[in-house]
Amino acid sequence: MRDFAAEFGIEKAYDTPAALLADPDIDIVYISTPHNTHAPYIMQALSAGKHVLAEKAITLNAHELATAASLAEEKGLVLAEAMTIYHMPLYRALASRIEAGEFGSLRLAQLSFGSYKPYDMENRFFNPQLAGGALLDIGVYAATLARLFMMSGPDDVVSIMNAAPTGVDETSGIVMRNPQGQMATMTLSLHSKQPKRAVISCDKCYIEIMEYPRADSARIVWTSDGHVEAFSAGTTDYALCYEMADMEAAVAGDVETRGLMRITLDVMDLMDRLRRDWQFRYPEEQ
Repeated sequence: MRDFAAEFGIEKAYDTPAALLADPDIDIVYISTPHNTHAPYIMQALSAGKHVLAEKAITLNAHELATAASLAEEKGLVLAEAMTIYHMPLYRALASRIEAGEFGSLRLAQLSFGSYKPYDMENRFFNPQLAGGALLDIGVYAATLARLFMMSGPDDVVSIMNAAPTGVDETSGIVMRNPQGQMATMTLSLHSKQPKRAVISCDKCYIEIMEYPRADSARIVWTSDGHVEAFSAGTTDYALCYEMADMEAAVAGDVETRGLMRITLDVMDLMDRLRRDWQFRYPEEQ
């Protein structure tokens, strides 16, 4: 650890998480360990009076998130998910245009995300001991983008899943609808390649976004005459910088950024519901 710090010019290094959390000069802690270890570290950091930015998926399940969010509120601290979709300027710009009525109402969102991961059942992608599976690793991006543009979370959800040999979800197809009638479909895979493609269909146009986890551009195809508008905002290379800037804004009191937790809670509820339907629980949940 100290050799690493010296090599990259890092001023401070700590031998244990407890030593880091005891440093009064640290205000915000970033957690990037496997999903099933997020909650314990989040609780430790919040208990030590630190704001927390935790990698996606922020916790293993909705109960863990609700517990952590309650502690953060009690202590007046910010708990946020390091979800790039929240922070890319492209999505804020598109959301602003939707809210202004420029595109009409959202009717359907279609999202795909597929990675080819070799069949190594010990790695984090397929290992239930490390909270593996497509849903928590890549599905969280699709679910977050859909929910970001939907008026509310879904109340109707149907799905089908193929499991990896370890029992975690390898491939799935998901359809959901919220009380306003807005629908979304998601297709996910950890052992077959798919484009990271999102299509947001509204009354007046559809919006196509490629490489959507860190996208900085979109194609808007207008219904009336089929003309294509190229639209861009932000820069993909700065994705993590946008996360850091928004976390600082949230700590400073920015209400909009803090309010993103309501979407995170909805997404975690959805993922819990899907895993219940698939009759799959992680070892920590048994």
